[in-house]
Amino acid sequence: MFDEIMEKFADSPSQQAVIRLLLERGFSVNDDGRVVSGGIEIPNTGIAREIGVDRRVVDATTDAILDDDELRPIFQNISAVPSLMDLAPVLDLTVLSVAVTDAEQSGIVAAVTGAIAERDISIRQTLSDDPEFADEPKLYVITDEELPGELINEIRRMPFVRKIELA
Repeated sequence: MFDEIMEKFADSPSQQAVIRLLLERGFSVNDDGRVVSGGIEIPNTGIAREIGVDRRVVDATTDAILDDDELRPIFQNISAVPSLMDLAPVLDLTVLSVAVTDAEQSGIVAAVTGAIAERDISIRQTLSDDPEFADEPKLYVITDEELPGELINEIRRMPFVRKIELA
């Protein structure tokens, strides 16, 4: 789906940058063509400054989104999900990052979270990158406590795991 969206803006790398920012940040586009997060409007000048384009590029991109019957429902329904990952050091949480060989394989989240739950470790949040939107999608599991070495080794040995990191 990501490739199909980007293809619609193939003639404009600047508009592709706007699209990428909207998707990465979970910003949506309202009926007036304004970029919003929930009900809060994000100024087009701020978006333009962030990605190094002219404000008119943002305007043209949001207009194109609203004019496209496939893009409009996508970008009008995007929402941001708050993440504990950046707060983990402050809140004394552990972040396990799991890079996999095939992110579209089923059962990845169940296997990793199941192994953690078997140790009676509380999971505060689980996030995963969408393989359509991320070049190297990962699974992130935020826990209340440090993960024991034997659990880390068990997860590392799972057949779909390419690499793990702890933070």
